[in-house]
Amino acid sequence: MAFSGLFLDELIRRNDIVDVVSQYVRLVKKSGNNLFGLCPFHSEKTPSFSVNTERQIYHCFGCGAGGGVINFIMEIENLTFADAVHFLARRVGMTVPDEAVSPEVRSRRARLLNLNRDAARFFYEALKSPDGAAAREYLARRGISPEVTTRFGLGYAPDSWSAMCDAMIKSGYTARDLFEAGLVRRSGRASGGFYDTFRGRLMFPVIDVRGNVVGFSGRLLGDGEPKYLNSPDTPVFKKSMQLFGLNLAKKTKSGTILLVEGNIDVVKLHQAGFDGAVASLGTALTEEQVQLLKRYTKNVVIAYDNDAAGVKAAERALSLMENSDLRVRVLRLKGAKDPDEFIDKFGRDAFANLLDSVENHVEYRITTLLAQHTLETDEGRLAFLKEATEMLSRVSNAVEREIYAKRVAEISGVSADAVLTEVKKALRARAKANARRQEARERNVRAAVQPKSREIRYTNEISALAEEGVIRLLVLDCELFKVLEEYDFSESEFTSDYLRRIYDMIKLRYEENMEISPPLIANALDGAEAAHFTKFISKPESLSNAETAMRDYIKKIRAAKAAAQATEDPEAALLRIVRDKSGCGGYEHGT
Repeated sequence: MAFSGLFLDELIRRNDIVDVVSQYVRLVKKSGNNLFGLCPFHSEKTPSFSVNTERQIYHCFGCGAGGGVINFIMEIENLTFADAVHFLARRVGMTVPDEAVSPEVRSRRARLLNLNRDAARFFYEALKSPDGAAAREYLARRGISPEVTTRFGLGYAPDSWSAMCDAMIKSGYTARDLFEAGLVRRSGRASGGFYDTFRGRLMFPVIDVRGNVVGFSGRLLGDGEPKYLNSPDTPVFKKSMQLFGLNLAKKTKSGTILLVEGNIDVVKLHQAGFDGAVASLGTALTEEQVQLLKRYTKNVVIAYDNDAAGVKAAERALSLMENSDLRVRVLRLKGAKDPDEFIDKFGRDAFANLLDSVENHVEYRITTLLAQHTLETDEGRLAFLKEATEMLSRVSNAVEREIYAKRVAEISGVSADAVLTEVKKALRARAKANARRQEARERNVRAAVQPKSREIRYTNEISALAEEGVIRLLVLDCELFKVLEEYDFSESEFTSDYLRRIYDMIKLRYEENMEISPPLIANALDGAEAAHFTKFISKPESLSNAETAMRDYIKKIRAAKAAAQATEDPEAALLRIVRDKSGCGGYEHGT
């Protein structure tokens, strides 16, 4: 991707990372130049996601995610680098130079999206054809109107070896295109060739929030397995990052998203006027899907099937969402196995009334625990109290904890003080367990130094600590290159290829008299590389004695090389250096 450095510099300058991240994460000031919030890339109770206002980078101390503003948009919006650049350019009214985008890279994604669109049209037309009679009968039997069928772009995949494949090739696409889009599979026959992935299925096009057909979900009309078949992951589709129906549900005026299990449930709910319904494409809810929900709502109602699998799936979804800043409630279906059946049996108004009485996530769990334990015996009551207090200890809001502790006390016939005491014990136990895990991590010095990605592992941790320090100081003050010249220090002294590449980037910008921007460097790295860069670049470094610090880092790099040649025990040397306050890793150097 050939975006010019000057263009990217201006793009990053205009898109302040705090302004961008604040659209997705609630940030609060903690200390210095760092703002903190709950990480949008993994579920957590305590904020570990940091945004540095000075260096314009983000880093999560929990999952390790990190980078500049472009990296953030790539991750949060599931975009390519080029698409993220265009996204940010549109945000601030900048024009992306046409010559900046590689035609090959730009056209490949566009071609796959066009193919998916044309395949969706093929399936839609097939539904109206004589071959689609069985699918039309199925839709009529399920009570799905032609209007809603059109709204969702439902279609039919003919029960044929290669009808769709043949049609798309006639339209100018290649077998490679179709295979890359997940629309065909390789034949195991001696003659080779390809056959349609979807055959004899009712087709649900998966449309992203920008209106692109990115994949498909196909349902069998009769018996057989799998009941639902989804597109494989492709360059334009990742199942764990999409929600069926969100392209329509994001426009709901109700302010609430209904999370259901099946595509049919989504269609039927929209038809009944509940236009906030979405489904997770037949899979368990993922963290990525939770973050996707957060962009469009603060209120989620889980309306999973009324069976053991649905209860289990609801519990998992609750665990993912309970600390996500979402207001999560759970709908208990009575007299029906799913929302579709409930509406068919009792009507739209009955479902609306059910939504009005929906339980929040704590009430739901208390009710679920009551169904699992009898309170008629001491053993049953103790088991209920043990699980209830443990559950309440995971509730982040102290007021909520106290309110529901009183509720549990009333139900079980014990004092509220006793319940609160046990909740506090569970809280302290969890805090101690977390502290032990943190101590264990800190004791493992080698693991702390090493990048999480195995592709950029350090071969000499002692030297790498100092090499990180050199880069950190150069980013803060590029004039420190003069100290490197004084010591005749060159990139060949880096033991890490990864750190050497970063050094070369900085040096090139210095020689061309260009600003050395941490987010621009981060954006030139891939995900794992950018994450580790933001981790070590965020460590504190004193500029009051920067020249002395740089000399110390150079000496340590050379000493590490000498020690390695002398077969010094690397772990002992590493521990010695880390314990030394004048050593590497972001300690301030002597005044």
